[in-house]
Amino acid sequence: MGSNTPKQFLTLGGLPLLVHSLRVFEASDVVSAVVLAAPQADLDYCRREIVDQYGLKKVVRIVAGGAERQDSVRLGLAAVEHDAGIVLVHDAVRPFLTVTMIAQVVEAAARHGAAIVAIPMRDTVKRAGADGLIEETVDRKPLWLAQTPQAFTRALLEEAHAKALQNGFRATDDAQLVEQLGHRVAIVEGSTDNVKITRPEDLAMGESILAARQQVGKS
Repeated sequence: MGSNTPKQFLTLGGLPLLVHSLRVFEASDVVSAVVLAAPQADLDYCRREIVDQYGLKKVVRIVAGGAERQDSVRLGLAAVEHDAGIVLVHDAVRPFLTVTMIAQVVEAAARHGAAIVAIPMRDTVKRAGADGLIEETVDRKPLWLAQTPQAFTRALLEEAHAKALQNGFRATDDAQLVEQLGHRVAIVEGSTDNVKITRPEDLAMGESILAARQQVGKS
């Protein structure tokens, strides 16, 4: 990102990215509580400047994350109340999720045990060799770009993380961990607006999306 500030604390429309994400969960009727995983050094900051500052009542725990995303999810999952039937996992820097997305992915997880938000691949996909030359054009019809939130029954997600930890398996998202158990994962179609802010140009795009949403809200 080219900034000394962690991505989740960068501002979008005057608010930290993390706040945008948490406010959607705060507004969701199907979310009862939120566990926030953050770097150890940022725990006090998150409580004071994020949760307390913006009155986020559903954040019941802030826990220290791990070295990688997968570790942080596992540590956050351990802090979830034991009576939680379905657990959602979301990237802090995807500020444009919606309450509808949350409701739909939770409903799909209740039916199938696991579900993710994703968008269909629209670009032409090429497979290249080590020499940088195209070997084939891949059929894009069955391909989807995974997003978050992702939703799972608590027991299934715990089993997936426990097995991955035991086997030393690393995945790029939690759905892949569940897939390793042989469990199929449902897809709920998301939105191209549900971008992950990881580069400076993403932040500029986010400002445009936010401005467009605010304009729609005024009309």
